[in-house]
Amino acid sequence: MSAVPMRTQVGIVGAGPAGLFLSLLLQRAGIDCVVIEARSRSYVECRVRAGVLEPATVELMQELGVDERMRREAMVDDALDIRFAGNVIHLDFPALTGRLVHIYGQQEVVKDLIAARLAAGGPLLFEAEATRVEGIDGNRPAIHFRHENADATLVCDLVAGCDGFHGVCRAAIPAGALTVCEREFPFGWLGILSESPPIAQMTYAHHERGFALASRRSPQLSRLYVQCSADDDVAAWPDGRIWDELHVRLGDDDRTEIVEGHIVQKGITPCRSFVAEPMRHGRLFLAGDACHIVPPTGAKGLNLAAADVRVLARALADYFHGGATTGLDRYSDTCLARVWKVVRYSTYMTTLLHRFEEQSPFDRRLQLAELDYVLHSRAAQTVIAENYVGLPFDGA
Repeated sequence: MSAVPMRTQVGIVGAGPAGLFLSLLLQRAGIDCVVIEARSRSYVECRVRAGVLEPATVELMQELGVDERMRREAMVDDALDIRFAGNVIHLDFPALTGRLVHIYGQQEVVKDLIAARLAAGGPLLFEAEATRVEGIDGNRPAIHFRHENADATLVCDLVAGCDGFHGVCRAAIPAGALTVCEREFPFGWLGILSESPPIAQMTYAHHERGFALASRRSPQLSRLYVQCSADDDVAAWPDGRIWDELHVRLGDDDRTEIVEGHIVQKGITPCRSFVAEPMRHGRLFLAGDACHIVPPTGAKGLNLAAADVRVLARALADYFHGGATTGLDRYSDTCLARVWKVVRYSTYMTTLLHRFEEQSPFDRRLQLAELDYVLHSRAAQTVIAENYVGLPFDGA
């Protein structure tokens, strides 16, 4: 690669959902952008993450013309079940909210976005590891990265940091300029991907032995989780132990509901909340996991990323096409208003459904009383359902 710096209007670090959605939104608005991604294309296209798409995310995919395969292959969820103490809370999404969610793996969304970006000829560099971001307090920030065994520089008008929790963009913000709020939960999720037909309904389970979740990825692919210790080792969970726990915690006493298939992936996900604010410093704008992470209980990571960049893309269009800075100035506040509502919801669901070792008998009874209240209250069910299907992207 030439040592002469590349030049673009918006430099996007990271080719996850946030960076890719943003690139297509900017491309449609006639704004030049370059996406650099540290990993290979095959890696990011096979990285299994969440799979619940809120209606607003589905609408965004439709708006960008990348929804064809999703419409054809996705599963539609019209309900969520919560099991506890022999009871089932059935949340009927259309009856409670008038909306539905789609089940379509994040890796499939990423494949569709990458294909659209490349088909349109948009610059997308894989195996291009950003090493540092400089000049965000000036007029010409620069992204330094390593690509094809050479050092390179991308000079931009603005930088979009979509490079995740461990990326370099958030670290480029001066010390003291960010406020970090976080909570580490004392447990994780041991998750498996199984080649087996999923159970009929997306199902959460509150059990004295811990939380469990049976979700779907396709008619022949199940995604299942059990609560485990935060410092647990995957090696301590042979397949048989995982299946035993799933049958017990989900109340499948006769072992006929959950089909035990070939496990193709196994891993432990930590449960934590993390918010770094503001989401903008100078000419650097953070989006997605680079500035916020919520517990997986709410199934919100991808949807939050999509919401962030939808707001950011509109603000960038106003700036580049008319010189208006109002949207950019309000970007962080606009997004954080939604982010904190999602943190509230995800924390509520996490504390409601998991077993905490430090729980007193009083705490335990309160938890069960809350579940029983939700079981018998349409209002409580509506609160959960409307948050699950998703809040408006930006209040517009």
